[in-house]
Amino acid sequence: MPTDNSLFLIDIEEVLRKKAPRHYKCIPGFFFSYLKRIIHQEEINSFFCSPGGRKTGVDFLEATLDFLDTKVEVKGYENLPDEGLYTFVSNHPLGGQDGVALGYILGRHYNGKIKYLVNDILMNLHGLAPLCIPINKTGKQAKDFPLMIEKGFQSDDQLIMFPAGICSRRQKGIIKDVKWKKTFIVKSVQTHRDIVPVYFNGRNSNFFYNLANITKALGIKFNVAMLYLADEMFKNRHKTFTVTFGKPIPWQTFDKSNTPAQWAEYVKNTVYTLQKQ
Repeated sequence: MPTDNSLFLIDIEEVLRKKAPRHYKCIPGFFFSYLKRIIHQEEINSFFCSPGGRKTGVDFLEATLDFLDTKVEVKGYENLPDEGLYTFVSNHPLGGQDGVALGYILGRHYNGKIKYLVNDILMNLHGLAPLCIPINKTGKQAKDFPLMIEKGFQSDDQLIMFPAGICSRRQKGIIKDVKWKKTFIVKSVQTHRDIVPVYFNGRNSNFFYNLANITKALGIKFNVAMLYLADEMFKNRHKTFTVTFGKPIPWQTFDKSNTPAQWAEYVKNTVYTLQKQ
């Protein structure tokens, strides 16, 4: 295992330099200082330097839950199949604890044979990277998007997806995912993976939802609210969340009686019915 702490740490300036080299030079220093504060760079790096933060895979997820003092109650555990390959799809209320907790539960059940299909920026997290299949629809990696999706579904890992692609938003007073993308339907049918619906009970702060709605109303395409997800994660420390697993839906269900987009909406609605259980 590497001993140099720098291999484990987050450097938001370096991340932006690599992700947006043309814009990097135009970003003022005070913005980086503010960004480091709202992403809790110092606190997160302190965790990464600890024994738990140096772990990888499912052990890293467990250590992260301990660091955040997050407890999880599981409902429908009996719905987790012991054999076969599945696509686990969940609502995305938090952007932090939900992904970590879901990966931990499934990772322990399936002996670490899980993969997230996630934004490639999460590959900067050393402990999480082994569990991630990076996907990015923008930038230089856009051409690799179909290939990486195919790689995930052709693997022998259980797949974890948040089909909304972004965290839940408050819409007409109700906190709920935006429209789910159809990819998980198309690829699950092609690879004969049954789909397991998952509901995660939780929410972010009013500030987060208000910011997301304001930037949308202003026509700002960049997901500004995403910058505050780490801050939201820290606001949600010391809490207990409930995750509910529904019964697997056979891939044969998703026939031509509906379009893939309509089936995606069907599964999304199924997920939200689980909150009543």
